[in-house]
Order: sequence, then C-alpha cells, then structure tokens
Amino acid sequence: MGISGWRRGKLIGRGSSSAVYIATHLSTGQVFSVKSALAAHSASLQREQSLLSSLDSPYLVACLGFDISWDSPSSSLYYNLFLEYAAEGSLSDYVAKKGGRLNDLAIRSITCDILRGLAHLHSRGILHCDVKGRNVLITSEGHALLADLGSAIPIGKRNSDDEPYCRLRGTPVFMAPEVARGQGQGPPADVWALGCTVIEMATGHAPWPDVVDPLAAVHRIAFSQEVPEIPNWLSCEGKDFLTKCLARDPRERWTAEQLLQHVFVNSSSSIAKLEVSPKSTLNQAFWESVPDGDEEADECPATDKPSERIDQLICSSIPDWTWDNIWVTIRSNDGDETQRTGAETISHSFDNDSAYEKGLVTSHCNSCKSESSCSCRVDSVSEQHKREIQIEIWYWLFFLAINRLVSCLVFNRAAVC
Repeated sequence: MGISGWRRGKLIGRGSSSAVYIATHLSTGQVFSVKSALAAHSASLQREQSLLSSLDSPYLVACLGFDISWDSPSSSLYYNLFLEYAAEGSLSDYVAKKGGRLNDLAIRSITCDILRGLAHLHSRGILHCDVKGRNVLITSEGHALLADLGSAIPIGKRNSDDEPYCRLRGTPVFMAPEVARGQGQGPPADVWALGCTVIEMATGHAPWPDVVDPLAAVHRIAFSQEVPEIPNWLSCEGKDFLTKCLARDPRERWTAEQLLQHVFVNSSSSIAKLEVSPKSTLNQAFWESVPDGDEEADECPATDKPSERIDQLICSSIPDWTWDNIWVTIRSNDGDETQRTGAETISHSFDNDSAYEKGLVTSHCNSCKSESSCSCRVDSVSEQHKREIQIEIWYWLFFLAINRLVSCLVFNRAAVC
C-alpha cells in the first residue's frame, strides 16, 4: 500500500490542489518524492495512483505507493502519493538552469523519451491531457519521465458519460484547437501539446508568449488559423517534426508511434556516435587519422634512447607531398588562365612529369647518380631556376641598401650609418 516509516523533507513543488516534498525512507535511506493533498480534495491524486499502478514504462514516473496521514497542527487528513524522485526537477526548471533553452541534441533526446511515454499511454487507452514542461521530470542522468497523470482520462470517454470528465482539461496555451473549441479530446491533442513542449525547450517559454489572458489564448487557438511560432534556430528535422505535431486539423497530425520514426527523434539514440567536426579544413586529415573506438592505434616500440624516441614522435614515415586524398581542396582553378570581372587572375597548374620533360626540374639519385630514369629519384631545382632566385635575392638586397641610404640622408645621419 505504501512506504512505512518515512520523513517528509523540504517543499520542492506546488500545484493547484497538492504540494510535492522530498522524502526519505527511515529504514533504507531511499529518497523519493511525496505528493500530498487534503483527503477531501485528493480525487485527482487517487486517480493518478490508480493509473500509474496499472502502467509499467521506464518513461513514466513510477508510483511507489500511498498512505493517509493525520496532520496534528491543522487537524486534517492528508492523502500522500509516493513517487519516483527525479533529481533535476521539472523540465521547465531544467531548461531554466541550462540558460533558458536546450541545444538541439538535448531536445531530440528528451522529446524521444516523452514520445515513448505518450505512446505507452495511448497504447493502453489513456490520454494524458496536460503535457507540458511542468509535467515532465528529468532524472540525474538526463532522461525524461512523463508525470502528473491527475488530468488523464480514458480514450473515447465522452463528456456526457461521467461528471469527472466534463470539464475542459489542460493548460490553455498548450491546448489543441479542437480542445479549445470543446470538440473533444483524443491522442492528437497530446501530440499538439508535445509540439508546444518542444517549443518550450527551444525558447525557454510557453507557446503564444504574447498572449497573457488565458481566455484570450483559448479563443485565439480555437478560432484563428495560427500555429505557435517555430524557432528559427532549430534544425530542419526539428522544424519538420513540429509541423507534424502542430497541424491544426487533428486528422493531419502524426501519432506518437509515427513520430517515433521521425528522423528528428529516431537519430537521438545514435548521438554518442556523432564525430567531432574539424575546426578547419586544414586539420581534416588529422581527424580522419584518429582510429575508431573499435580500432587499436599502432604502438611505437619502446626505446631507451632519447634520439630514437624523438624520431618516432617527429615522423614514422617519409612524408608524401603529392596531391592525393589527404589534401582538402580550398580553392581550385579549372584552366591555366582565368579572367574575372575585368581583373586578370592567372593560375598555373604544375605538372611534375611535364616539368621533367621541359628541363625545368632535373632529378638525380644521390646513391646511384642516375638521372630521371631512377625510380628512387628526388626532385632538385634546375640551374636556370637557381639563377633566377639568386637574381631576385640580389635585387631585394640592393633595394634595401638604397632605401637605408636614403633614410640616412633624410635625417642627416649618414655619418652614423
């Protein structure tokens, strides 16, 4: 029935008719949460306990039992519902602690957890009726638990069948258009509210932030053709996901099971496999050289000689400077000469083999003293090119000398110079 021997701790939340406290089991030290309400006003808590006890999903908050206690100071009976404790609190609080919005990957993961909880409820014939950030709990591991089933009703329950289900259910700014118009509540309404919750994670506030009056919000949602604004910074997959949730016609909204196959949440399970992107095109080869998790990196043989260890650190093989797949193309020109917008831009493509034929580059082997026919050749600069380099160096030295002499004459310091 419940947990015997427990101590109530600090207040961690409050609803319209109940308060939530952290509690500790005296015998085991187990930490859990307790939701308490006056016994005379505990119908929603009792309904929540009945529903949670019949459900078994890791994406729904677990019910640990209940009891009824007597509060001496107020001389009142209290109904206490014992629930699984989520260290990070509600999703709304979690978003606030993270700076006012969550990143795309976190939204994907949490949305997937909420969807799995909704899919389980709908498969058992239950509507949540009040999906929002305040009714989603976050564990210390960052997983989401769908909570607060006090407003939940069976699917297909008509308003006229039973008095407890006659009232309008949910939070106004999270209501679907058909619910705001009083046309009934079904699984598509939970999906609409899920879309609004995704917007809350992405923006830090509820949808329709410009509407303050709840009645005005209900009227706008019910009779306008508007949908909540989708954040621009969301990924293309996230925006498409929201369009599937926020279709004004409930028949056009995807079901929870269909949304679980959407790429926005379907890829959240493989987040850990995402690779870090290179910070620039120049270090792409380095990242591609990092072995995968299931590959073992080559180990250099141990040695006591410092010179050998330095050699191993410097390079394990002779560098290959030829143009191959390890290079990243930053800019290329298709022709030898291109002319753009009146300003002539000339680019030269260098062909190593043709350069040998034209005599611009000669080759010889230091070992066999043979010419270009040797397979082990090492390119060397031709004599003609050496002379061109020497002339250019002498030109710049002469220019620097003249410049220094002129400076000395201008400042009358020729003698010092």
